[in-house]
Amino acid sequence: MADEVQWELDPSVRIMRRVFERIEAAQNELLQSLGISPFDTRLRPWRETALTLFEKSWVQAKKHGIDVEEEQVPALYIQCLIRTIDKEGVQVPRNEFTHDEKIMMLLKETLP
Repeated sequence: MADEVQWELDPSVRIMRRVFERIEAAQNELLQSLGISPFDTRLRPWRETALTLFEKSWVQAKKHGIDVEEEQVPALYIQCLIRTIDKEGVQVPRNEFTHDEKIMMLLKETLP
C-alpha cells in the first residue's frame, strides 16, 4: 500500500497522467468535431499508426535537442492522428491542422 501511495505522489507519474488525460480529451473533441463515433472500428488501426508517428516525432525532437513541453505533447499526438485519419480518406477540416511551427517541423521530418 505504501508503494502505491509513493507511486501516486511521484511527480513524473502525475505529469504523465495529466498528459494522457489531455490526449484523451483532445481525441474525444476531435472525433466529435469529425462526427466519428468513439466505437468506430477504424479507430484502433488509426490510433496505432498515430502512435507510431508520434514516437518517431518524439525521437526526432530528442535527436535535434527540441524540448517538447507538457502542453505540446497532446497536440503532437493529435496532429499525428489527424494526419492518419486524413490520409485514410476522411475529410479533416484544415482548421484542425496545427500552426505550431515546432510540431509542424517534427511532423515534416517523420511523416511519409
